[in-house]
Amino acid sequence: MKTPPIDLDKPRWDQSTYWGRAKHFILLTNPLNVFTSEAKLYEAKRVVYEYRETKKMPFGYTEDKLWAIKYLYDSAYHPDTGEKMVRIGRMSAQAPMNTLIGACMISFYKTRPAILFWQWVNQSFNAIVNYTNRSGDAKLTTKQIITSYVAACGGALTTALYLNSKVKGMNPLYARLVPFAAVCGANFINIPMMRSNEILHGTPVYTQDGQRVGDSKIAAMTGILLVCVSRISMVVPSMTLVPLITNTAVQKGWVSSTSLAVLPFQMLLVCLTMTFATPMCCAFFDQKASININKIENDLRETALKKFPKTNVLYYNKGL
Repeated sequence: MKTPPIDLDKPRWDQSTYWGRAKHFILLTNPLNVFTSEAKLYEAKRVVYEYRETKKMPFGYTEDKLWAIKYLYDSAYHPDTGEKMVRIGRMSAQAPMNTLIGACMISFYKTRPAILFWQWVNQSFNAIVNYTNRSGDAKLTTKQIITSYVAACGGALTTALYLNSKVKGMNPLYARLVPFAAVCGANFINIPMMRSNEILHGTPVYTQDGQRVGDSKIAAMTGILLVCVSRISMVVPSMTLVPLITNTAVQKGWVSSTSLAVLPFQMLLVCLTMTFATPMCCAFFDQKASININKIENDLRETALKKFPKTNVLYYNKGL
């Protein structure tokens, strides 16, 4: 009996369950993917396109190997535009980049210059990630990118400096948690700002079989909110548990309280937490999000029902 062709346009695992999504994102956000050579990524793209056209297994490939190369392709190419994403903006770069940035934010939090510098680095990195993983295929203008970036960084720096001024003289643990609070507040500024084009013009919505209906602002705002929840959840373990563990370790004399001595200890903890938290929190929601047709804009709903009378649900890429 002939084996039916593999549908590479859908994830390998059932996305209606949390563990199905978790398996999907574990492969998609694998930190090793970010170090893949350009030649290997080009080969992955070639194999995926070839299989989509011919539905024939490439020479030397098995089903498992084909899926592995497909996830490598997905980790580097945008699902809507098909363009290769900038390397540090890919979700596979989250763990290695946040290991460095997160550990430094937690370690160097006592002086104003250090706070300003590491919050700026973090929000610059977040801006790249948010822009890279935006939904839809609309382009942001240079003016929009600069405005969004300035607003995101300004919000993060203001939040961090304000909170740091309020915890002086308090338990050192509270000071260690300031970066977490600043990151939470900044994410609710950074993500919407870097994806402001979607809020202004909408994100593409499709029928179940992939036919584009139009662009929905409501779907865009819903997707951005879901992304904010996932992204803040990602940093909860590293920016709350790591300070708690570090504070305990310092009090018990296991590590020195000086920044340079404690940095490697915190980098290890952040690396461990981010490696697991990234896919687990991405899996909170399906990347191919759905929205009831009665919840979108009236004109778009009327257009959808005229073209596809039996459609009750529309789908869109919420971004990551």
